[in-house]
Amino acid sequence: MNTGVTISSISDYAILGCGSVGFAVAEELTGQDKDVLIIDRDENRVESLRDQDLDARTADIREPETAELVADRSVVLILASDVESNKQAVEHIRDLGGNQFIIARASDPVSGDELSELGANIVINPSAVIADSALRALESGELEHNAASLAELLEDTTGKLAIVTQQSPDPDSIASAAALQAIATHLDVDSDIVYLGDIGHQENRAFVNLLGIELVQWNDVEDKSVYDTVALVDHDTTGDLDLEVDILIDHNEPDEEFEPAFSDIRPNMSSTSTIMTKYIQEFDMNVSEEVATALLYGIRAETLDFKRDTTPADLTAAAYLYPFANHDTLEQVESPSMSPETLDVLAEAIANRDVSGSHLVSNAGFVRDREALMQAANHLLNLEGVTTTAVFGVAEETIFLAARSKDIRMNIGGVLEDAYSEIGAATGHSTQASAEIPLGIFTGIDISDDTRETLLTLTEEAVKRTLFDAMGVEGEGSNGN
Repeated sequence: MNTGVTISSISDYAILGCGSVGFAVAEELTGQDKDVLIIDRDENRVESLRDQDLDARTADIREPETAELVADRSVVLILASDVESNKQAVEHIRDLGGNQFIIARASDPVSGDELSELGANIVINPSAVIADSALRALESGELEHNAASLAELLEDTTGKLAIVTQQSPDPDSIASAAALQAIATHLDVDSDIVYLGDIGHQENRAFVNLLGIELVQWNDVEDKSVYDTVALVDHDTTGDLDLEVDILIDHNEPDEEFEPAFSDIRPNMSSTSTIMTKYIQEFDMNVSEEVATALLYGIRAETLDFKRDTTPADLTAAAYLYPFANHDTLEQVESPSMSPETLDVLAEAIANRDVSGSHLVSNAGFVRDREALMQAANHLLNLEGVTTTAVFGVAEETIFLAARSKDIRMNIGGVLEDAYSEIGAATGHSTQASAEIPLGIFTGIDISDDTRETLLTLTEEAVKRTLFDAMGVEGEGSNGN
């Protein structure tokens, strides 16, 4: 068969073994005006098929002669319930030396591998197909039920809905909040997206500004009592908000125990943006360009542009969003101009880099914008031979450290946890992580304007040594030249 021709354009088929599966396929193909030849060894079944105006012939699919009967057919479907018969049929067809496209029925993974080895182009397992169909139906039914429950809860809001992002929100959290706000608007519910911390990373600021997403700093809310419904999206704590949670939607299990009226936690998806895209589809909304762009960027950011922990659900959500998104805006978000502060931090990090093997650690000194540390870590990861970077600097009497890794053998989040959890706080995952350490922790010296420079000098080697030890390497004191 010419591989440049699609199956849907083929008009001549043969079905070997016409039980319930074969008959269903035959009905579908003949309904599409395809020329279908059916081969089965049961004479009564063949007679019944002929009574239904189907082209059916009596022959044993295990015999070599049967392969000759279908030699002129472009596609052969071997669908008998007896897998051993199917194996023989595949073998005989391939022995003739033709290039027909063969689809064969298996009963389990082992027989599937055997059929593939004999020459079947595609192997199907009806049990697996039924199971997949059942799971898809279950997922669809669960989503329909959840959407109805979410709508009922949102519509009970008498004041305003507070949609709470994670602290210093990232693209996935912001996009998910924007999607929930769009759903609330669809249901005529007034809402605000609120956050704690700051939006420091340049890409995140560009993301919010270019898409016109309005976020409210929680500390700037004068009357917090207006919010009678509270939703957490991609965020697992309300410790600093002192609010009772009504809705929780996330792709990670929360650290705190909540008892919300509505909860949808899906660790099998790589981003909360993926979950929210499913809800947008279930509500049959006309997704706006801004929300579609935000969600697509949220998925891409969380999966490192589909290179980390990507699931089929993430891909199908992205495919749905793609036609509605503004790709010029996405390009602007992903390539924001570098601020002078970030350029200074990057210059310091390059000058002070200490490389051991493929691991780089650098001190950026005193910084005003600690988000610049992550951008510096990102840029340094592009250096030849470098697979892991960590850049630290001092701000607000705290050492802030940002790390990135593309080494599949290393979980950089775990490395920072091992290195600093007992003296500070560390968070992150396999490719990206951060840590915060009190500046005086290594020396016990009181912090003042006169001691800050001394403290930084004293702590620099301690920070590096602790991190290199956690990485399992020794610092060489080299700047990588």
